[in-house]
Amino acid sequence: MCPNAREVQPVSNVQLIHEDEQMIVLDKPAGLLAVPGRGPDKQDCLSARAQARWPDALVVHRLDMATSGLVVMARGLDAQRHMSRAFETRQVHKRYTAIVAGTLHNPQPDNRWNTIDLPLTIDWPNRPRSIVSAELGKPSVTRWRIAGPSGPDSTRLELEPVTGRTHQLRVHLQAIGHPILGDMLYATPAQQARAPRLLLHAHQLSLPHPQSNETMHFLSPCPF
Repeated sequence: MCPNAREVQPVSNVQLIHEDEQMIVLDKPAGLLAVPGRGPDKQDCLSARAQARWPDALVVHRLDMATSGLVVMARGLDAQRHMSRAFETRQVHKRYTAIVAGTLHNPQPDNRWNTIDLPLTIDWPNRPRSIVSAELGKPSVTRWRIAGPSGPDSTRLELEPVTGRTHQLRVHLQAIGHPILGDMLYATPAQQARAPRLLLHAHQLSLPHPQSNETMHFLSPCPF
Protein backbone atom coordinates (compact mmCIF):
# COMPACT_ATOMS: atom_id res chain seq x y z
CA MET A 1 0.00 0.00 0.00
CA CYS A 2 1.10 3.56 -0.59
CA PRO A 3 2.62 5.03 2.61
CA ASN A 4 0.23 7.98 2.36
CA ALA A 5 -2.87 5.75 2.39
CA ARG A 6 -5.20 5.98 5.33
CA GLU A 7 -6.15 3.07 7.55
CA VAL A 8 -8.19 0.43 5.71
CA GLN A 9 -11.93 0.92 6.29
CA PRO A 10 -15.13 -0.73 5.02
CA VAL A 11 -17.23 0.93 2.30
CA SER A 12 -20.60 -0.85 2.20
CA ASN A 13 -18.94 -4.28 2.30
CA VAL A 14 -16.10 -3.09 0.02
CA GLN A 15 -12.63 -2.57 1.44
CA LEU A 16 -11.24 0.96 1.17
CA ILE A 17 -7.50 0.90 0.44
CA HIS A 18 -6.78 4.61 -0.05
CA GLU A 19 -8.66 7.91 0.12
CA ASP A 20 -7.64 11.51 -0.56
CA GLU A 21 -9.20 14.59 -2.14
CA GLN A 22 -8.35 13.46 -5.69
CA MET A 23 -8.81 9.69 -5.76
CA ILE A 24 -9.97 6.58 -3.94
CA VAL A 25 -8.78 2.98 -4.30
CA LEU A 26 -11.16 0.13 -3.50
CA ASP A 27 -10.79 -3.64 -3.32
CA LYS A 28 -13.69 -5.03 -5.37
CA PRO A 29 -14.98 -8.46 -4.38
CA ALA A 30 -15.70 -11.08 -7.03
CA GLY A 31 -19.35 -11.09 -8.10
CA LEU A 32 -19.88 -7.33 -7.79
CA LEU A 33 -20.33 -5.25 -10.94
CA ALA A 34 -17.88 -2.37 -11.36
CA VAL A 35 -20.52 -0.12 -12.98
CA PRO A 36 -24.32 -0.45 -13.36
CA GLY A 37 -25.65 -2.93 -15.88
CA ARG A 38 -28.93 -3.02 -17.76
CA GLY A 39 -32.03 -3.61 -15.67
CA PRO A 40 -33.04 -2.79 -12.10
CA ASP A 41 -31.37 -5.95 -10.78
CA LYS A 42 -27.95 -4.74 -11.97
CA GLN A 43 -27.81 -1.33 -10.29
CA ASP A 44 -25.86 -2.43 -7.22
CA CYS A 45 -22.22 -2.00 -8.18
CA LEU A 46 -18.88 -0.70 -6.98
CA SER A 47 -19.33 2.77 -8.44
CA ALA A 48 -22.79 3.19 -6.88
CA ARG A 49 -21.51 2.13 -3.46
CA ALA A 50 -18.59 4.53 -3.77
CA GLN A 51 -20.80 7.42 -4.90
CA ALA A 52 -23.06 6.91 -1.89
CA ARG A 53 -20.09 7.95 0.25
CA TRP A 54 -18.23 10.21 -2.21
CA PRO A 55 -20.76 11.91 -4.53
CA ASP A 56 -17.90 13.21 -6.70
CA ALA A 57 -16.45 9.71 -7.35
CA LEU A 58 -16.10 9.00 -11.08
CA VAL A 59 -15.20 5.83 -12.99
CA VAL A 60 -11.77 5.65 -14.60
CA HIS A 61 -11.47 1.92 -15.40
CA ARG A 62 -13.28 -1.35 -14.68
CA LEU A 63 -12.81 -4.93 -13.62
CA ASP A 64 -14.97 -7.79 -14.87
CA MET A 65 -17.76 -8.72 -12.46
CA ALA A 66 -16.12 -12.10 -11.82
CA THR A 67 -12.68 -10.57 -11.13
CA SER A 68 -11.68 -9.27 -7.71
CA GLY A 69 -9.09 -6.68 -6.75
CA LEU A 70 -7.95 -3.10 -6.97
CA VAL A 71 -10.02 -0.41 -8.67
CA VAL A 72 -9.19 3.32 -8.61
CA MET A 73 -11.83 6.05 -8.96
CA ALA A 74 -11.29 9.78 -9.51
CA ARG A 75 -12.85 12.49 -7.39
CA GLY A 76 -14.12 15.18 -9.74
CA LEU A 77 -13.81 15.83 -13.45
CA ASP A 78 -10.29 17.27 -13.36
CA ALA A 79 -8.94 14.22 -11.57
CA GLN A 80 -10.85 11.94 -13.93
CA ARG A 81 -9.30 13.64 -16.97
CA HIS A 82 -5.79 13.33 -15.55
CA MET A 83 -6.25 9.70 -14.60
CA SER A 84 -7.91 8.72 -17.87
CA ARG A 85 -4.95 10.27 -19.68
CA ALA A 86 -2.58 8.22 -17.52
CA PHE A 87 -4.40 5.04 -18.59
CA GLU A 88 -4.35 6.08 -22.26
CA THR A 89 -0.61 6.79 -22.18
CA ARG A 90 0.16 3.55 -20.29
CA GLN A 91 1.43 5.25 -17.15
CA VAL A 92 -0.79 2.92 -15.12
CA HIS A 93 0.63 -0.53 -14.32
CA LYS A 94 -1.55 -3.41 -13.12
CA ARG A 95 -0.66 -6.93 -12.11
CA TYR A 96 -2.96 -9.87 -11.53
CA THR A 97 -2.78 -13.29 -9.93
CA ALA A 98 -4.49 -16.19 -11.70
CA ILE A 99 -4.65 -19.95 -11.32
CA VAL A 100 -4.92 -21.68 -14.68
CA ALA A 101 -5.67 -25.21 -15.79
CA GLY A 102 -2.71 -27.44 -16.57
CA THR A 103 0.99 -27.19 -15.83
CA LEU A 104 2.86 -24.26 -17.36
CA HIS A 105 6.65 -24.10 -17.41
CA ASN A 106 8.39 -20.77 -17.85
CA PRO A 107 10.65 -21.01 -20.92
CA GLN A 108 12.58 -17.88 -19.88
CA PRO A 109 15.66 -18.06 -17.59
CA ASP A 110 15.27 -16.83 -13.99
CA ASN A 111 11.47 -16.79 -14.35
CA ARG A 112 11.51 -13.70 -16.55
CA TRP A 113 8.35 -12.48 -18.23
CA ASN A 114 6.83 -14.30 -21.21
CA THR A 115 4.63 -12.55 -23.76
CA ILE A 116 1.31 -13.44 -25.36
CA ASP A 117 0.78 -11.23 -28.41
CA LEU A 118 -2.57 -12.08 -30.03
CA PRO A 119 -5.05 -9.57 -31.51
CA LEU A 120 -8.49 -9.54 -29.88
CA THR A 121 -11.97 -8.38 -30.86
CA ILE A 122 -15.49 -8.67 -29.48
CA ASP A 123 -17.28 -11.83 -30.61
CA TRP A 124 -20.43 -9.88 -31.55
CA PRO A 125 -22.76 -12.88 -32.13
CA ASN A 126 -21.71 -14.26 -28.72
CA ARG A 127 -21.33 -11.15 -26.59
CA PRO A 128 -19.88 -10.52 -24.05
CA ARG A 129 -17.22 -12.97 -25.24
CA SER A 130 -14.07 -11.85 -27.04
CA ILE A 131 -12.03 -13.87 -29.52
CA VAL A 132 -8.59 -13.92 -31.14
CA SER A 133 -8.85 -12.61 -34.69
CA ALA A 134 -5.92 -11.86 -37.00
CA GLU A 135 -8.28 -10.07 -39.40
CA LEU A 136 -10.43 -7.97 -37.04
CA GLY A 137 -8.56 -7.94 -33.76
CA LYS A 138 -6.79 -5.01 -32.14
CA PRO A 139 -3.20 -5.44 -30.93
CA SER A 140 -3.30 -7.10 -27.50
CA VAL A 141 -0.30 -8.00 -25.35
CA THR A 142 -0.13 -9.83 -22.02
CA ARG A 143 2.97 -10.71 -20.01
CA TRP A 144 3.05 -13.72 -17.68
CA ARG A 145 5.35 -15.60 -15.34
CA ILE A 146 5.09 -18.34 -12.71
CA ALA A 147 3.91 -16.88 -9.39
CA GLY A 148 4.50 -19.70 -6.94
CA PRO A 149 3.60 -23.27 -6.04
CA SER A 150 0.67 -24.74 -7.94
CA GLY A 151 -1.88 -27.40 -7.09
CA PRO A 152 -2.52 -30.61 -9.03
CA ASP A 153 -2.82 -29.94 -12.76
CA SER A 154 -2.84 -26.16 -12.26
CA THR A 155 -0.39 -23.25 -12.28
CA ARG A 156 -0.38 -19.98 -10.34
CA LEU A 157 0.62 -17.07 -12.57
CA GLU A 158 1.39 -13.40 -12.26
CA LEU A 159 -0.03 -11.46 -15.21
CA GLU A 160 0.65 -8.00 -16.54
CA PRO A 161 -1.65 -6.61 -19.26
CA VAL A 162 0.27 -4.25 -21.56
CA THR A 163 -2.94 -3.39 -23.40
CA GLY A 164 -6.44 -3.33 -21.95
CA ARG A 165 -8.86 -5.21 -24.21
CA THR A 166 -12.13 -6.73 -23.00
CA HIS A 167 -11.45 -10.06 -21.21
CA GLN A 168 -7.86 -9.86 -22.45
CA LEU A 169 -6.23 -11.99 -19.76
CA ARG A 170 -8.97 -14.60 -19.88
CA VAL A 171 -8.94 -14.96 -23.68
CA HIS A 172 -5.16 -14.95 -23.98
CA LEU A 173 -4.79 -17.74 -21.43
CA GLN A 174 -7.51 -19.76 -23.12
CA ALA A 175 -5.73 -19.22 -26.45
CA ILE A 176 -2.49 -20.80 -25.18
CA GLY A 177 -4.43 -23.77 -23.80
CA HIS A 178 -4.57 -22.82 -20.11
CA PRO A 179 -7.93 -21.20 -19.22
CA ILE A 180 -8.35 -19.64 -15.80
CA LEU A 181 -10.08 -22.01 -13.37
CA GLY A 182 -13.69 -21.07 -12.64
CA ASP A 183 -14.04 -19.04 -15.87
CA MET A 184 -17.67 -19.40 -16.91
CA LEU A 185 -17.04 -17.92 -20.38
CA TYR A 186 -13.74 -19.40 -21.54
CA ALA A 187 -13.05 -22.59 -19.55
CA THR A 188 -14.49 -26.04 -20.15
CA PRO A 189 -17.28 -27.26 -17.81
CA ALA A 190 -14.75 -29.42 -15.97
CA GLN A 191 -12.37 -26.47 -15.53
CA GLN A 192 -15.24 -24.26 -14.38
CA ALA A 193 -16.20 -26.80 -11.73
CA ARG A 194 -12.72 -26.80 -10.20
CA ALA A 195 -13.21 -23.40 -8.52
CA PRO A 196 -16.15 -21.60 -6.86
CA ARG A 197 -15.29 -18.36 -8.69
CA LEU A 198 -13.04 -17.01 -11.43
CA LEU A 199 -9.52 -17.33 -10.01
CA LEU A 200 -8.35 -13.92 -11.20
CA HIS A 201 -7.39 -11.11 -8.81
CA ALA A 202 -5.96 -7.63 -9.49
CA HIS A 203 -3.33 -7.56 -6.74
CA GLN A 204 -1.11 -4.61 -7.68
CA LEU A 205 -1.77 -1.12 -9.05
CA SER A 206 0.69 1.73 -9.70
CA LEU A 207 -0.22 5.10 -11.17
CA PRO A 208 0.68 8.80 -11.01
CA HIS A 209 -1.34 10.84 -8.53
CA PRO A 210 -3.65 13.19 -10.49
CA GLN A 211 -2.50 16.26 -8.56
CA SER A 212 1.10 15.70 -7.44
CA ASN A 213 2.11 13.25 -10.20
CA GLU A 214 3.83 11.17 -7.52
CA THR A 215 3.78 7.48 -8.37
CA MET A 216 1.36 5.69 -6.04
CA HIS A 217 1.64 1.95 -5.32
CA PHE A 218 -1.17 -0.23 -3.96
CA LEU A 219 -1.37 -3.91 -3.07
CA SER A 220 -4.25 -6.30 -2.35
CA PRO A 221 -3.53 -9.79 -0.97
CA CYS A 222 -4.80 -12.55 -3.22
CA PRO A 223 -7.87 -14.24 -1.65
CA PHE A 224 -7.20 -17.67 -3.19
